[in-house]
Amino acid sequence: MVSTNAQALSEQLGGELLGNGAQAITRIGGLASADAQTVSFLANPRYGAQLEQTQAGCVIVAPAMREAAARCPSAVICADPYLAFARLTQWWAAQTRPRPAPGIHRSAVIEAGAQVHPTAHVGALAYVGPGAQIGAHAVVDMHAVVEAGAQVGEATVLRARTVLGAGCVIGARGIVHSGAVIGADGFGFAPEAGRWTKIEQLGGVHIGDDVEIGANTCIDRGALEDTVLEDGVKLDNLVQIAHNVHVGAHTAMAGCVGVAGSARIGRHCTIGGGAIVLGHLELVDHVHVSAATVISRSIHKPGQYSGVFPFDDNASWEKNAATLRQLHALRDRLRALEKKNT
Repeated sequence: MVSTNAQALSEQLGGELLGNGAQAITRIGGLASADAQTVSFLANPRYGAQLEQTQAGCVIVAPAMREAAARCPSAVICADPYLAFARLTQWWAAQTRPRPAPGIHRSAVIEAGAQVHPTAHVGALAYVGPGAQIGAHAVVDMHAVVEAGAQVGEATVLRARTVLGAGCVIGARGIVHSGAVIGADGFGFAPEAGRWTKIEQLGGVHIGDDVEIGANTCIDRGALEDTVLEDGVKLDNLVQIAHNVHVGAHTAMAGCVGVAGSARIGRHCTIGGGAIVLGHLELVDHVHVSAATVISRSIHKPGQYSGVFPFDDNASWEKNAATLRQLHALRDRLRALEKKNT
């Protein structure tokens, strides 16, 4: 259990302390469920009423909420409370979830020619193939597989039952959650007399630094060249990245997104849950795709895009959707006019 106080939290977050610096803090929680030893936060002013009612011992708020926060025993004033909360959770996790100790479990299999840094951790029943490289402070958790020639960067964590395929590379400080598979074969087949002949996938997967990959997500190796995820990409659970896709730096995709082969996604894009990007298309930087949207043509202009009938820029789609909801009434009015004029 973490035991700290409001003064220590303000110093950790670089914020301004209001109220009682000695206020004891033992948990993080929401405003509604907080007690006197809870630190909570308010990022959206729309929920200001919760701040008035909370029992939290410490709250993290923006300067605009200073007066409202003064009723609490203590408060930390930060320019961006949501970012401060994120950093607080990282610090909290470091106190409560220490990284596994360096070393190789006796049941792990390390093939000849593999290089495991002395500060790395390889867990029970994990496998590290010939020629693979495990960087400093990296974690290969229980039952994880790092195939021949694959590389795991410094301080990257492969959770239990993940697979990093042969020749695939992930950079520093990455997190790959359980069940994810990096480097499975892409979906490539040539038709032959009513049957399918497999096209061997000869490329790899190259993943940059600070990338997080959700549980049961699949990133296929390229057919000839590598599938690429640049630095800072964030993928949710159950995302499918097909062969030869290129995802730009700091792009984020929510659960169940599917990106078909050879698509190119720009930097700083966001793609909502269940959205689909068809193959060989290009999305420029700063494109934001709403949930369940089907991208069926390339997007060359930054902005938000929505819809499936077909998708359009968000403003146009909202107008068309509003019109669509009125079609039944418009049809009845049109029929009445036609009867009147006959």
